[in-house]
Amino acid sequence: MNASHPNPFAASEDAFGRQVAAQLSIGTQELPRDIGERLRAARVQAMARRKLAPRTPTLLVESGHTAVLGGGWWTRVASIVPLVALLAGLVAISVVQDERRADELAEVDSALLTDELPPAAFTDPGFAQFLRSEASAQR
Repeated sequence: MNASHPNPFAASEDAFGRQVAAQLSIGTQELPRDIGERLRAARVQAMARRKLAPRTPTLLVESGHTAVLGGGWWTRVASIVPLVALLAGLVAISVVQDERRADELAEVDSALLTDELPPAAFTDPGFAQFLRSEASAQR
């Protein structure tokens, strides 16, 4: 079987597989007949299940020529689309989070400015102590 492999690692994998199979075949000659037959049957099943090289999908055109799908610029464009969608999603999430944070800060600012106390009272350490003692007295 002399097939050309587009992947350079596939050829070395095939060679390694052949070497392992040869070593296993040598070792089976020393085994009892029933075990050898079970190993042979298992080997046949494994060969039937092995992965075949992926084929390029083709499409038959009316004029009798074949057109190869999945090659060229269309593959590049199709591989970039998920990346663009991911980046758009990340930007949208960032914008929404920024808007929520701005809304929260605006709500806190409006609560401070419409309160009866001046904003400077909240930075006074004595006032903070007063609030703590007031809260503990109400319990």
